[in-house]
Parts: sequence; structure tokens; C-alpha cells
Amino acid sequence: MGSQKGVTPRVVFDSSTVVPALLFANGRLAWLRTHWRDGSCVPLISRLTAAELTRVLRYPKFGLSAEDCRELLADYLPYCEVIEPTKRCALVCRDKNDQPFLDLAQSGKADFLASGDKDLLSLVGQTTFVIETAEAYCRRVSGA
Repeated sequence: MGSQKGVTPRVVFDSSTVVPALLFANGRLAWLRTHWRDGSCVPLISRLTAAELTRVLRYPKFGLSAEDCRELLADYLPYCEVIEPTKRCALVCRDKNDQPFLDLAQSGKADFLASGDKDLLSLVGQTTFVIETAEAYCRRVSGA
């Protein structure tokens, strides 16, 4: 599966991928910001995955105010295609907070679900879309 040459991949980035990309400008996932900004992918988001992303950004360990969260999300949400999932993924994730990402990928006809979450990564090879780490996704899209 995956994207064909010349076709912009449709990607679900879960919270374990988006949050570090937004928070750490020089971190290992910072490249994702340029990737979605320059149209190299079509990030997919739903009401439920946006809520989960917001919930994670508000973790006390990050020390972010509501305004900080809004500013960070403003560097992601405008690049996303909003999908309201109409199909549940046939697979059920062990972590109920991860299920919306699977459902979004299924309904949004995603090519990839990029994640650092062990519960989602345990489902590799069992879906119509590719589930892989952000690092594997980077190698794939960069041709490395």
C-alpha cells in the first residue's frame, strides 16, 4: 500500500508525533512542521483526534497555557483536512484514547498512520493503511 509517486500522502499523525513536532523546534520530529506546511502531505484530523491532541498538550509536564496551546495548534490545524469518521476501524486498540486515530485513518482513506505509540504500533500489518513510526515514515517520504 502507501502513496504512489506524485500523489500527496494522506497521513494521520497521532499525539505522540504531533506534540513533539510542535513543542521542540530542534527535536527529532521538527521536520514534520515543514513537511505539512509545504504540502508534502495531507494531515487528517477529526473532532476527536483534535480533542486528544489538545488534551495531551495540556499535560502539566509541558506547562503550557491555553494561549500557548492555541498558538501551537495554529501551526498544525490550518494544514489539516477535517474528516468526521463514518467508519470504525475493524481493529480495536487497547488504549481507547488511540481508537479515534484508527477510525480517522480508516474513514479518511489514509495512506499512513505515523505514531510512536506502542498500542498503535502493535497493529502494524493489520490495516488497509500503513502504521509506522514517524522515523520510518520520514525514511519512506525522503527516499532514504
